[in-house]
Amino acid sequence: MKNYLNFESDIKKLEEELENLKNPYNKEGISEVDTIKISKIQKDLEVKLEEIYSKLNPWQTVQVARHEDRPKSKFFIENLFDNFIPLSGDRFYGEDKAVISGFAKFEGQSVLVIGQEKGEDLEKRIERNFGMMRPEGYRKTNRLMLLADKFNIPVITFIDTPGAYPGVGAEERGQAEAIAKSIECCMLLKVPIISVILGEGGSGGAIALASSNKVLMFQNSIYSVISPEGAATILWKDPKKALEASEAMKLTAKDLLKLNIIDEIIKEPIGGAHRNKDFILENLRKSLLDNLTYLKNLSNEEILSQRKNKFLQIGRDRGFVDTKNLDNNLSINQTKLDKIKIKILKSKKLNISILTFILAVLFLIYYHN
Repeated sequence: MKNYLNFESDIKKLEEELENLKNPYNKEGISEVDTIKISKIQKDLEVKLEEIYSKLNPWQTVQVARHEDRPKSKFFIENLFDNFIPLSGDRFYGEDKAVISGFAKFEGQSVLVIGQEKGEDLEKRIERNFGMMRPEGYRKTNRLMLLADKFNIPVITFIDTPGAYPGVGAEERGQAEAIAKSIECCMLLKVPIISVILGEGGSGGAIALASSNKVLMFQNSIYSVISPEGAATILWKDPKKALEASEAMKLTAKDLLKLNIIDEIIKEPIGGAHRNKDFILENLRKSLLDNLTYLKNLSNEEILSQRKNKFLQIGRDRGFVDTKNLDNNLSINQTKLDKIKIKILKSKKLNISILTFILAVLFLIYYHN
């Protein structure tokens, strides 16, 4: 049974009519299939999909990103990679089923794959905690990313979570520290790391695994510091104002590309990724291959520097201050006096000389007294 969003009522009617026409059995028994009418309705359906999905507002995009049938990390791991070897546990507390991780082959190249997984049905969603990772999940991914860094293996992460799990147990085990350590780990890797936002990229739970050289985003996915409902509750004390909040938050792929938060939008089929999974699979394969090929030509130091400067540059070219003349290396403007102070502090020999001089002066003062 297909799942439809509240703005897809016209699409639902057309698809139900199409299914009835394709069925040779009706109330009166076997009937002749009307191929001409089927072709007409098929065209009407394509036009309606194009009409609706070309004008999605931010809140409708949020609904598409959360669609039950949208392909999840598990689907892409099973269909994009060969010889996937799942690895579990953080070596401190336990296993977190909200994240799938392991080594695999992508187009003949070894990679580490990490994917936040929501689950395909209710039972699996409960088992995987709806994709909300706990501290042990982040510590597991940190352990594996450091292992990949040691053996010079690129990292690919799939992001699909409403946020990190906010439960009491997670907080007691150090959720905030685990997220912070995960961000730090990503930023310090000397191997390429590519992140793909599949559906929801929510809060610190997403950024913990998306501090990458390249951040790719599906056309109808979202990426934000808080859910629109949460933002509406805080700003207007009314979660029903989620539309206004989603518009203000600039959480769509198109808005985030303009702000240079992400690097690339991966095109989805008309009607969303769930309508043609083979289409989105091939688009993602091509994008990953292109980005891995580009990053493979950089040295370890260049990879680290590119990632650092990418995040330092965010917000500097679209803020309240004119930054057209901003240095590429993002150095701090310093006066000559500041530079002298820094040199003095950094110079061990100079510091020893100054200390020796001060001690000598104090000794002479004490001796004469």
